[in-house]
Amino acid sequence: MMKMNPMKRSCDYPMLPIEDAWRRIAAALASLPPVRKPLSLVSGLVLAEDIIARESMPTFAVASMDGYAVLSSDDSSKRSITGEQDAGVKLDLAVTEGTAVRIMTGAPLPIGADAVIPFENTFEEAGVVHLLASAKPGANVRPVGQDIAAGEIALPKGSVLEPAEIGLLASLGCSRVLVHPRPRVSIMVTGNELVAVDATPKPGQTRDSNTLALLAAATACGFDAVALPHPIGDNACVLEQALIETLAGSDMIVTSGGVSMGTFDLIKPLLARLGEILVGRVAMKPGKPLTFAMIHGKPVFGLPGNPVSSLVCFEQFVRPALRRMSGQRLLWRPCVQVRLAQTLRHDPERTEFQRAIVELEPRGFTAHSTGVQGSARIKSLVGANALLILPVGMGDFPAGSRVMALLINQPEAREDLSLCHAIPAKTAILSRRLLGLFPPADDVDGRRLKRGGNAFSFR
Repeated sequence: MMKMNPMKRSCDYPMLPIEDAWRRIAAALASLPPVRKPLSLVSGLVLAEDIIARESMPTFAVASMDGYAVLSSDDSSKRSITGEQDAGVKLDLAVTEGTAVRIMTGAPLPIGADAVIPFENTFEEAGVVHLLASAKPGANVRPVGQDIAAGEIALPKGSVLEPAEIGLLASLGCSRVLVHPRPRVSIMVTGNELVAVDATPKPGQTRDSNTLALLAAATACGFDAVALPHPIGDNACVLEQALIETLAGSDMIVTSGGVSMGTFDLIKPLLARLGEILVGRVAMKPGKPLTFAMIHGKPVFGLPGNPVSSLVCFEQFVRPALRRMSGQRLLWRPCVQVRLAQTLRHDPERTEFQRAIVELEPRGFTAHSTGVQGSARIKSLVGANALLILPVGMGDFPAGSRVMALLINQPEAREDLSLCHAIPAKTAILSRRLLGLFPPADDVDGRRLKRGGNAFSFR
C-alpha cells in the first residue's frame, strides 16, 4: 500500500522571487574540493591554483622566420655564410660583421646575431648572401621571456582550461595541475504513471521523457551525469531508499516529479525529513513547485514533473548550480532585448519564461513565439533558442513590445543573474553590447539566430 503525504504541503512554503531563490541556492553551494589531474583529463575544468612560470618563455632567443641571422648594425649588403642553424639543436655558431648564418624558424639565434632577414629579402650565391633589405634590431626574433617571464603568474587560479590554456601549461612543463572536478549529478525521475520509452502506455500512463531529456541537458553542458534505470514509483519507502543510495555516489541529485500539492507528491516531505528545504516554491512559470534542499551536505533539486517545467528549471537553476560547484565564474547565458512579433498573454503574478525563436534582423532582435506554451507541451521547446522573460507585475505584452530574452543556445557570459530580470528599457545598452556576439544583420538576412549550437548545449 502506498504511503500518502501527511506532512507540510507545497503551499506552506513561501513563494520566492527568482533572485531570492537563487541567492539561497548559491549560498548553500561551494566549489568541489580540488584534485590534481594530468593535462589529458582537464579540458573544460577550472584551475584551482596559480601557475607560476619556473622559467622564461622562450628560454632562448628564437628565429621567428626562415632566413639569415645577422648583426643589424652591419651596413654591408653582402655577408659570408658561416653555417646553418636548424631547430632542435644549438650549434657553436656566431655572427660577426660581414657574416651571416642560415637559420630556420624556431631555431636558437647564434651568438652575436640580433635580427633575421627572411629568405625572400635575399639571394644566395657561392656561399655569400646578398641582402635586399636592411634589418632592424630584433626583427623576426622572439627574445627571451617575450611570452612569459620566469616568476610570472602564467595562469591565475580560476582560469577555465581550454585548448590554449592546456597548450600553455604543457609548454611550461606542467604535466599535472590542481583543478575543481566536475560534479557527478544523478537524475531520478518519479511517478506511478511513467513507463519506459519503448513501452506501450496503458490508459493513464505516459512514457518517461524526463529521464533522457534531463540526462541530455546535464551531459550537453559538460557534466558527468547518470540516470536511474527506470522511474521510481510514488512510494515513500522506495523513494527514500533510492534517494539515499543515489546520494552516496553523487555530488548532486536532480529529481523530477512529486513536488507539487497532490496526495502522492512525496518528494518534498521526504527532503524535509532527510535534510533542510531552502527553496519550496518560486514565483516563476513554468516551475512554481521547484524545490531545493541540502541533505548530508549535498544539494538536491526537486524539479516539477511536466517536461517543459523540468527543463526550464534545469536551465534557470540546476545548470548555474553545477557550474558554481565546478568553480566556474560565468554562470548565466547572455540576455538581449527583443521585439515581440506577436502579442503574448501573461499572468502578472509570476515571472514567465515563454519559449521563442529569436532572429537577428536589420533593426535588431525579433522574437517569434513557438506557439502554445503549456508546461506539458515539450514541442514548445523544440527549435527554441530563447526563453522570453515576462516580468512579474506586468500583464499582457502586445506585438512590438520589448522584453528580455535569455539565449539558451549561447555559452555563459555573465556572473550576474539580475541583468536578465531588469526592466527592458534599462537594459537596452546590454543588448547593444551583445550584438557583437552575432553576425551583422546583412549577413543574417532575417534567418533564425543559430550560431553556437542547440538549446541546452555548451559547457
